[in-house]
Amino acid sequence: MNVRRAIRIFAAALLTAGAVTAGNMTVSAVVPGASAQPCPDVEVVFARGTTEPPGVGLTGQAFVDAVRAQAGGRTVAVYPVNYPASSDFANRIAFARTVVDGIKDAGAHIEATAAACPDTRIVLGGYSQGAVLAGFVTAAEIPDGIPDEYLSYIPNPLPDEVAEHVAAVVLLGMPSDEWLSRYDAPLVTIGPLYEQKTLELCAPGDSICDGNPGGMPTFEHTLYPVNGMVHEAAAFTVDRI
Repeated sequence: MNVRRAIRIFAAALLTAGAVTAGNMTVSAVVPGASAQPCPDVEVVFARGTTEPPGVGLTGQAFVDAVRAQAGGRTVAVYPVNYPASSDFANRIAFARTVVDGIKDAGAHIEATAAACPDTRIVLGGYSQGAVLAGFVTAAEIPDGIPDEYLSYIPNPLPDEVAEHVAAVVLLGMPSDEWLSRYDAPLVTIGPLYEQKTLELCAPGDSICDGNPGGMPTFEHTLYPVNGMVHEAAAFTVDRI
């Protein structure tokens, strides 16, 4: 068995385990204006990675757990971004659709939370494809490279005043420009209002985010829940909430 096949089999097993874990995961989501719950001190809006089942995913849950552990008694709610997390990267329109669905959902929820719970500190995050999504949410303008036939579906950038409610943006294992270019996907540019509050982490050897132009994800891409980076991201977040 060659190394690539071994990695593929191991990653498939890990994703299967993740699906079981996520299926048993309880995620508390605050829906401003429609929930009887009081406004939380902090809300994490997190987008899961490719093909992970609905929820925040393994990396997202590890990050949320780390934030709660470091938050010093502050209440921390969670909103899992609702989007397909499709793996159909070769279909440019399908890839645009899955990401744009998530951008619209995350952006609408952030705006609603900022309006209904103005004292809540919002944390935007994502892992892998979800990190691309979260990065696009911060964009000050529609990125280059969107197919013309899909431009009418692209949401407008968040209003400037919403940025005041977003305390931190955390991007874990975000696909590199080289990787995105392989699939003719638009590149992520963090909006200027979010640059100073954004942390992007890439594990050494993670071929998705380290500039490798494409190919099979390395095992390191799956290790964010256990390689210490979620704790680093949580410390960055708690310093800003």
